[in-house]
Amino acid sequence: MRLWLLALALLLAGWTAAPEGTGPGPAVGIVSKLPVPRFVSLRTDKVNVRAGPGFQYPVTWVYQRDGLPVEIIGEFDVWRQILAPDGGTGWVHMATIRPRRGFIVIVPKADLHAGQAAESGMVAMLDFGVSGVLLDCEPASDWCKVAVGSESGYLNRADFWGAFPGEVVK
Repeated sequence: MRLWLLALALLLAGWTAAPEGTGPGPAVGIVSKLPVPRFVSLRTDKVNVRAGPGFQYPVTWVYQRDGLPVEIIGEFDVWRQILAPDGGTGWVHMATIRPRRGFIVIVPKADLHAGQAAESGMVAMLDFGVSGVLLDCEPASDWCKVAVGSESGYLNRADFWGAFPGEVVK
């Protein structure tokens, strides 16, 4: 009885469980049944990030970048706990994210290549902070196909944030 009352008190106080994915085996969200952690992207140019999973929690910052990749690290009802590329964490409503994959360059300069090799022709040079759409990643490759505006090509996984090492993206 006491354990049940403690759990209810913690829930009413806004306490949430630790992010999924810390135990053995494949982790799935308790609400979505999708993998946790996983990457998604912001849906609009204005996304409120809150201190907790609910409208009663204060907005800690506002992201103003449609398509920015974020990592879902936890779930609670219609709220998703995210990890942003800058290392910040917070809670967003699930309506403000979409499953389309994005990427953001995390090195000072990244070469966008025509093929999956540094020796292939260079399509463009991308500066730190440039973001776009992640199109395809093969499991055994260090390269992923991406699109930025009207250009597409291959980026080395070490040059961007938005995919896990060895992750397949289709």
